[in-house]
Amino acid sequence: MLPAPSADALAHSQRVTDHLRAQLAAAGGWLPFSAYMNSALYAPGLGYYMAGAAKFGAAGDFVTAPELTPLFGRTLAHAIAPVLVATGGDVLELGAGSGRLAVDVLGELDRLNTLPDRYCILEVSADLRQRQQHTITRNLPQLADRVQWLDALPATFSGVILGNEVLDALPVELIHWTQHAPLVRGVVCEGNTFGWQDRPIADPSLRARADALALAPGYLSEINLAADALIASLSHMLEHGLILLIDYGFSASEYYHPQRHMGTLRAHYRHHALDDPFYLPGLCDLTAHVDFSAVARAGMEAGLELTGYASQANFLLNAGLTELLMQTSPTDAAAFLPQSNAVQRLVSPAEMGDLFKVVALTKGEVPQLTGFARGDRRHTL
Repeated sequence: MLPAPSADALAHSQRVTDHLRAQLAAAGGWLPFSAYMNSALYAPGLGYYMAGAAKFGAAGDFVTAPELTPLFGRTLAHAIAPVLVATGGDVLELGAGSGRLAVDVLGELDRLNTLPDRYCILEVSADLRQRQQHTITRNLPQLADRVQWLDALPATFSGVILGNEVLDALPVELIHWTQHAPLVRGVVCEGNTFGWQDRPIADPSLRARADALALAPGYLSEINLAADALIASLSHMLEHGLILLIDYGFSASEYYHPQRHMGTLRAHYRHHALDDPFYLPGLCDLTAHVDFSAVARAGMEAGLELTGYASQANFLLNAGLTELLMQTSPTDAAAFLPQSNAVQRLVSPAEMGDLFKVVALTKGEVPQLTGFARGDRRHTL
């Protein structure tokens, strides 16, 4: 049984639904799913990430690694510190969520004496930006003046670009492979409900990607052109440094495996994963797993070098997660056990350890990250 939304939440979802219906009507009654997903998540003042409902942690719809334990961000700080020293650059975090990762990374960089001059956050949601400002000011008042919020990517950047669970929230194209040709799946409104309708693919680049996959008739999955565009933009901006992206996903051979013939698109509501992306628009997160082969290809085509790809477990353990955990004495059970349990979730193959991956794209001379010292899977991409 799913938790019942409040009356205010239902009213908000109705406003989002009305907005989506109006958008459909203006488009002639059909929208590619990517447009529906973009509005459901990012419509100003309405979309899931743009309105005020709790999203992260026990009171929200999902839990991210920084919410589990500060050891996640502290370990990332150890991993990226040599790159900051080598580039003399800054940190740019894409979509900083609650601000918890920024607090943990900055705090550990301070302890390592490798603080950047600026910790930039690109955040499209005014609501989340306000939460991040509050989190950082409350937890790191002495470093808050180093944090800057951006409305768009800077023209140039050197240093480290971090993205934790960013790619999965980008709008995806849904493709249905049929006997004759792949079709793009779109959204229509049937009475009071949203439904599906397939149409021929008009976008040549999308059609080429779908044709190249050559999947069996009846296969339904996603292609993320928005991720390709983001990687290209980051490469154009980056003069010297590292792009480190962490998310759940697979290489192409796993992503488009015959057994995954219904795709990976899911809605997330109050810690429940749902197959219906039309459930309570505006109250549900919509996500798709990441095709890391496509991410790597987009990076290399944009002039970046693929310098690492590993499971989250291997990356964190290589980068010193266990050593940081042991700074809390095991004899102090009240402090140690919660952190130990959180670390188990981060690295266990049954939890986040193998499903989540870490990919590194670089430009210029950059030290090899310790996180890829063992278990680098670049050959699988």
